[in-house]
Amino acid sequence: MTKRVLNVVTNVGHYDDPSHTTGLWLSELTHAWRVFEEHGYEQTLVSPAGGAVPLEPRALKFPNYDKTARTWRAAPRKMALLEHTASPDEIDPAEYDAIYFTGGHAVMYDFPDSEGLQRITREIYERGGVVSSVCHGYCGLLNTRLSDGSHLIAGRKMTGFAWTEEVLARVDKLVPYNAEAEAKQRGALYEKATLPFVSYVVTDGNLVTGQNPGSAKATAKKVVEAIEGNAPKERG
Repeated sequence: MTKRVLNVVTNVGHYDDPSHTTGLWLSELTHAWRVFEEHGYEQTLVSPAGGAVPLEPRALKFPNYDKTARTWRAAPRKMALLEHTASPDEIDPAEYDAIYFTGGHAVMYDFPDSEGLQRITREIYERGGVVSSVCHGYCGLLNTRLSDGSHLIAGRKMTGFAWTEEVLARVDKLVPYNAEAEAKQRGALYEKATLPFVSYVVTDGNLVTGQNPGSAKATAKKVVEAIEGNAPKERG
């Protein structure tokens, strides 16, 4: 049976200050999409509100704008996917083997409190499916609770965009909160690479997380391993 992955993207186009634009960090989607595509997986795009997805301008410039992102933007059919994403109420979690939360600072605004995304994530996770995120995508996991009321990330090893990286990216004054601190507050066993902006992935059972944009491809590969049963299913 063909495996299916649900890719989560944002609908937000700016920070609290509208003059500072943001959106989906495109390569975090395109790197993973290619990995999943190479394994023959079916893929769907969902966003908190459904519909159009703005792109992070900084992700469309050197050195972040790589071949996979350029190829996507040059393909009308692929760009159309970002204009017509599904909303959570259109998604049946039972149809998916994994959920993958993409990043970009925009997700800090619309991922955490989406009850629809929380429902989908909880259902996939509790039946042994893979829950994954890259960079700021872990903001979509911050408020997700399991059926017993506990936070999904409590007591789990994970990673995501580090506060030191926010400072180095000079957006620490723009972001609405410190995502790393919020994850720790919810009981996550947060880890990060020794050096900022290098690829770093943490797998804890069926939870797979990548630290930053450069981790997207490696994160997707670990998701594939988990889907195919090559990663331990027990709590790590």
